[in-house]
Amino acid sequence: MEFSFNTIKSPVENILLKEKGSKFIGFTFPVNDETELKKSLEKIREEHPKATHHCYAFRLGMKGENYRANDDGEPSGSAGLPIYNQLLAHDITNVLVIVVRYYGGTKLGVSGLVKAYKESAKITLEEAEMITKELESDIEIAFSFSQQNQIFTLLNKFDGRIQDFLSDEQCVIKAKIKTSQKENISEQLSEMQNISFKFT
Repeated sequence: MEFSFNTIKSPVENILLKEKGSKFIGFTFPVNDETELKKSLEKIREEHPKATHHCYAFRLGMKGENYRANDDGEPSGSAGLPIYNQLLAHDITNVLVIVVRYYGGTKLGVSGLVKAYKESAKITLEEAEMITKELESDIEIAFSFSQQNQIFTLLNKFDGRIQDFLSDEQCVIKAKIKTSQKENISEQLSEMQNISFKFT
């Protein structure tokens, strides 16, 4: 199983490309789901209401299995697909690329459009910082107060990130751990007395 994927660290905005009077402005956003995707698209549509086209492509999921390319009124395959191909070329997922076009009066033809959208997506992604993200799982551990040092030590060892901690006679910790460590941490927790845990 794969436990990591390549994506971008943070948004890149307003990368400008000019082609025969038309302006192409590139944006890219890291997105984790459809909701974040829609928000980013709406944001750009609000910022550029007078643009002729808002073309985009995205990939979501570990292997980019959820994807779409949208030409937004440009000739079929001349905008969304060249943008999408740049996502493939960079081997990244959970990324949205939008290219906004302001028509400049000279028609570019399909091959000219393909070239402009491809180039715009390419220079936008080249500005982005590429990172590898590890898949994470949520774990909830219940234990008695006297065992908290043991649990903290264990989570520390596996680079667990504590999200929530309820301290009482009976304590509950919610943490995020790397999915690749799931089996290892489960084994160690199973060997401890009076502890229950579950992945949520």
